[in-house]
Amino acid sequence: MSVTDFVCTNCGAALAYDPASGRLRCATCGTANEIAREGEVTEHSFAAFLEGGRGLAKLSEAALEVTCSACGATVEFEPPQVAGECPFCATRIVMQPKAADPLIAPGAVLPFGIDQRRSNELIRAWISGLWFAPSALQALATLDRVKGVYLPHWTFDAQTRTSYFGERGDRYTETEYVRDAQGRTVARQVQKVRWSSKSGAVSNAFDDLTIPATRAVNSERLAALTPWDFERLVPYQPAYLAGFQAQRYQVSLPDAFTLAKQDMEPSIRATIRRDVGGDEQRIHSMNTRYYEVAFKHVLLPVWLGAYRFEGRVFQVCVNARTGEVQGERPYSWIKISLAVLVVILVIVILANVLK
Repeated sequence: MSVTDFVCTNCGAALAYDPASGRLRCATCGTANEIAREGEVTEHSFAAFLEGGRGLAKLSEAALEVTCSACGATVEFEPPQVAGECPFCATRIVMQPKAADPLIAPGAVLPFGIDQRRSNELIRAWISGLWFAPSALQALATLDRVKGVYLPHWTFDAQTRTSYFGERGDRYTETEYVRDAQGRTVARQVQKVRWSSKSGAVSNAFDDLTIPATRAVNSERLAALTPWDFERLVPYQPAYLAGFQAQRYQVSLPDAFTLAKQDMEPSIRATIRRDVGGDEQRIHSMNTRYYEVAFKHVLLPVWLGAYRFEGRVFQVCVNARTGEVQGERPYSWIKISLAVLVVILVIVILANVLK
């Protein structure tokens, strides 16, 4: 897909993806263009990638990329759009775009379902619920401060087989005789645990285990944006990037699978505990084999606002599918101090009235 695919054939203005209609639309004359659906969303073999069978590709032949000198995030976009301000740290990007380097190209994308105007309404509502927020936070509610960004994620499917050795604990009670404070012998019931060795093997299946491939957004904030409607994933096409940006992944596929294995472990341990049975369990060792591992590189849509306040960067994110808003906020100590002074003044006035 070339740069001319994002220019209106009617008036020559730039086309952008329209979340409301799911088409490329011209903001000048309103001409809409359908996006042809090609292929299917498929997983790729992780083993084949490690063996070098998974090639690299570009987002598109026309895609450009710039790297923020402040936070290091690399964003890619389709001309004629320009990068402007970094969506992650609010630093003005000095425009030195270059052709996008090859990478593991996205296999699927969740298109934007909420437009910029709606995202700003959601952010304004979020801001209105914050106490003692600095006035600078209101700037995020203006249309030009919130950017539409596709954030890179990896998803994994996997089958596991885990052999383990541990112990099963079964509770029982015994009667013990002790002397009370008066020196009398009294009986009491004492709960104990009888431990027995236990070993075995369990199987687990994982589907669409999602690992963020960005370090520019707090991982806890990203987790709070879930769920994502993966059933609406569509095969990746550059047309979905028209008018938006896409961040280049910062977490490699092998590193992402290491993180995925860490996320799998609690489920595997829970399965082992069920297999051990009893009232209590101890797991001394476990050895997991991963097979039929498949992955997807997917782009998930987020409206992202960033601003600087007293030397720190604060971000607000909107899930561009569900409207979920997550963010961090500073406190205005001026407003807090004024509120405290008002409370003190009220107390003084009441004290004088009641004398």
